[in-house]
Amino acid sequence: MDWKIELIHVPVSDVDRAKDFYVNKLGFNADHDRTVYEGLRFVQLTPPGSACSIAIGEGLGATLEPGTLDVIQVVIPDADAALAELRAKGVEADGVDEQEWGRFVTLKDPDGNRWTLQELPDYSAQAAE
Repeated sequence: MDWKIELIHVPVSDVDRAKDFYVNKLGFNADHDRTVYEGLRFVQLTPPGSACSIAIGEGLGATLEPGTLDVIQVVIPDADAALAELRAKGVEADGVDEQEWGRFVTLKDPDGNRWTLQELPDYSAQAAE
């Protein structure tokens, strides 16, 4: 049986501000934005190329406070290019952190939820040995 993670809730204090950041600064696709009834709004956003989306909204029963999520890690092909693109769009992002297990860029959304972008190391040389 396959298990697929397809949706992660990100707690935000201002849905419109967060949606603007994710769509216009990070380039996420706005899949859904529905107010089911007063007090319940569901917004689904998907990063380009991702099979997993995020959900933001009002009345979703989230237990985390806005700005406390710091566990999302996204794989990217090029940390330098990602950092340059983010900064060109006005997104504050930490410079590339070089580690043996990858190259990392971190950023925060307007609420302070932290995202880590990881360029995976090239293991092809080790596989050839």
